[in-house]
Amino acid sequence: MLRRTAPLLILTGLTMAATADEGMWLLTDPPRERLKEKYGFDLTDDFVKRAMLGSVRFTNGGSGGLVSANGLVVTNHHIAADSIQKLSTAENNFYRDGFYARTNADERKCPDLELNVLQSIEDVTARVNAAVKDGMAPADSAAARRAVMAGIEKESLDKTGQRSDVVTLYQGGLYHLYRYKKYTDVRLVFAPEASVGGFGGDVDNFEYPRFGFDVSFFRVYENDKPAATPHYFKWSATGPAEGDLAFVTGHPGTTNRLETLAKLTHRRDRSHPYTLARLRAMEAVLLQFGESSPESKRRAATNLHSAANARKAFAGQFQGLLTPDVMTQKAASEKALLEDPKASAGGSVASAVKTIAEVQTTLADFETEYLLLETGHAISSDLFTVARHLVRLAEELPKPSGSRLREYRDSNLDSLKQQLFSPAPVYADLERAK
Repeated sequence: MLRRTAPLLILTGLTMAATADEGMWLLTDPPRERLKEKYGFDLTDDFVKRAMLGSVRFTNGGSGGLVSANGLVVTNHHIAADSIQKLSTAENNFYRDGFYARTNADERKCPDLELNVLQSIEDVTARVNAAVKDGMAPADSAAARRAVMAGIEKESLDKTGQRSDVVTLYQGGLYHLYRYKKYTDVRLVFAPEASVGGFGGDVDNFEYPRFGFDVSFFRVYENDKPAATPHYFKWSATGPAEGDLAFVTGHPGTTNRLETLAKLTHRRDRSHPYTLARLRAMEAVLLQFGESSPESKRRAATNLHSAANARKAFAGQFQGLLTPDVMTQKAASEKALLEDPKASAGGSVASAVKTIAEVQTTLADFETEYLLLETGHAISSDLFTVARHLVRLAEELPKPSGSRLREYRDSNLDSLKQQLFSPAPVYADLERAK
């Protein structure tokens, strides 16, 4: 399923102190007063809007930015790697050797890449919550929310023609409708050689900046012509100076900061050990497969990069969960919440925390089977994924949109079909190995 992360404004530096001042903020709720008081910076609505309209979401996972008035998009090489790999062949290995289009005519169309540019944000929390009636069982409440969210998405799609996603924020504290300009004609413009884009090899790119040229360029098209994109990030000949106030916009992954102690304990003791064992096994398989020939190494490159990236991310999370201070702090904050008279009025918070703990015990009985079968870990195959989608489409499409599994709702179908009918090659030997 496609990531449904919120576009965020990230504060990464400052002008008046020697240490970094970091934070992640929704574009609809930036820290205006804090920035004004602490740094004398007036974050205007126009500034935020231009940043929003210049930011790009890669639906294969990642962020980028528009950097010209005619559709040029910049992102990381490791974000572009999937598309570069799909455009490569044994004769033209763009992933290994790099690629540069000297003219628009030389740009290569990516087989199944979709880019989204956020156009507007609407708070639909009241509409979603109104669907839940007093006395509803938890499962019925969840179904009611899903149905109204699907209705909001379909209504927005029909009205605007834009991709419309209702995103859950703060574990259901807010629901926002994001409307995106969708580009499905995306063409590769430039990519460095893999040895330059990921110089140093398998470095921990989640913790440290790469000392490499980790960058690639695409261009979005409409009606077979470069798209007009008047809102873009402009080139600076001088670059930032030390101490400048700096922001980053993008679609980072979600956090687990609002999860209960029981849920984090379950991740530490059950979910993460399983996930890391699976990812390490997949890395070993792909490395072994790639040693059989240069062409095998090329075919496995993107899968290997994906497995390694995921392994690094989960290893970092697991290390944090194994740190006693982290869990002690979580236990203390949860205890304080339960003892807060305002938060615990009527016992609903304590009841919810207890229910979540009980759910973890139930989940432990079938979680591995669920992950192996439902998420496809036991059959890590592109063909299996396509086949199952086709079977489920036949079951889901006759239902009303709001009653379907989320990935088959009307608002998602075009994006799903683009993936299913991708002309990108599928290699039988790699499928068997995985």
